[in-house]
Amino acid sequence: MAREPRRQRGTRPRGRIAPTGPAKAVPPKERILDAFLELAAERDFGAIGLIDIAERAGVTLANLRDFYSGKGAMLADFARRIDQAALEKGAAEGDTARDRLFDMMMRRFDALIPHRAAIKRIAAAACRDPILARKLHRLGRRSQVWMLEAAGIHRTGVAQGIAVEGALLVHADAMRAFLDDEPDLSRTMAAVDRGLTRGERAMAWVDRGCAFLGGVRSRVRSWRGRAAA
Repeated sequence: MAREPRRQRGTRPRGRIAPTGPAKAVPPKERILDAFLELAAERDFGAIGLIDIAERAGVTLANLRDFYSGKGAMLADFARRIDQAALEKGAAEGDTARDRLFDMMMRRFDALIPHRAAIKRIAAAACRDPILARKLHRLGRRSQVWMLEAAGIHRTGVAQGIAVEGALLVHADAMRAFLDDEPDLSRTMAAVDRGLTRGERAMAWVDRGCAFLGGVRSRVRSWRGRAAA
């Protein structure tokens, strides 16, 4: 059985306590995104109108247009917010690339906890809407590129594409556990662990295949060089 990376929960970062004072006003763009996520948790994705988001955020439709071109742009900004929350925690923890990727994926799930209801409804809508599903797939790929980079996993060419898609598959499989998981995310962690174990084996085959093809190409070039001489 694969060893599950050690992970501490419920700890708070140490540091200087921020001074108390009047709460800062939330910028309009953040209010809009928060309003979108609130509405996404309450109703079907297709039933959310831009005017509804503007009213919930307390801005005009013209103000909303200044920041977002539509709900797709809000989804992209939400993904960026979650990526940023994971990356801002500093270097990934773990002695191996696999453990570091586990840590980065769980950081994303930690950041997603307040938005489970919205994610569940958006995911259900994507099952009925191929355009939305493709949009989420593109955003997921982009996020996993950053998670792999943070974990110190650097690939090129075909191997890079396979690594990104593999990480996305692990994340998607764990997402099903996450949406109905307990507060400690034990099932989510187990799903990520299983997925990374399978992915590790698959990437070993990919690496061997790429090395073999690289050797073949090298021999072919050498043969062509001798033939031309």
